Amino acid sequence: MPSTPTATTDRLPNYLAPLPRQLENLALRYAWLIVIINLAGTAFGFWYYRFQLAQTSLVMWPFVPDSPAATLFVALSLAAWKLDYDIEWIQMLAFFGNIKLGLWTPFVQLFLNGPGGIAPWLYWFLVVSYLAMSLQSFLIYRYAEFSVSAVAVATVWYGLNDIVDYFAPLVGEFHHTFLRAELVNGILDHSGQAHDFAAAAAVTLTLAATFLALRRE
Repeated sequence: MPSTPTATTDRLPNYLAPLPRQLENLALRYAWLIVIINLAGTAFGFWYYRFQLAQTSLVMWPFVPDSPAATLFVALSLAAWKLDYDIEWIQMLAFFGNIKLGLWTPFVQLFLNGPGGIAPWLYWFLVVSYLAMSLQSFLIYRYAEFSVSAVAVATVWYGLNDIVDYFAPLVGEFHHTFLRAELVNGILDHSGQAHDFAAAAAVTLTLAATFLALRRE
């Protein structure tokens, strides 16, 4: 039998536990369904990144598909909980990744990219599905221990991602998700405001996830 949630959200402020308890209970009851949905999203995400991966050195591939990695982490986190495994670093990578990418992508789509150049159904699917992705991270409060060491692992990983994505690429070009707002005559131009705004949002969300995780520790 899977573990019951050990962490309590009864006394947490709303900004730490925004989901209604009834919704949390329902989601955790159908955790395997959420695992399957996230694995499907992971597969779609890697397909979506196929062109960018093809243009990226193999050694830097782990830094490119941030979103499918985040959905994979939350699928692994929920599956581990259901199977009575406590893997703290997976839980924290899932928590950080789903908050960060779940909010960064709608920000980029709504305020930087806009709907141009992409099918309307895909544009709104991305916005809505990523917002839902950010919410599922708060399920992790119900069963995970937010240890300082696990939070440190996630902070270092996503902090390193920010560095190579926007500030100091280790190999080749910057490794953040392609931004349509950076396309100038068919060529990516990282010198504009779109790059700066995307970077600021990413760093802010990494810091926010760290704050939320340490507040729960």
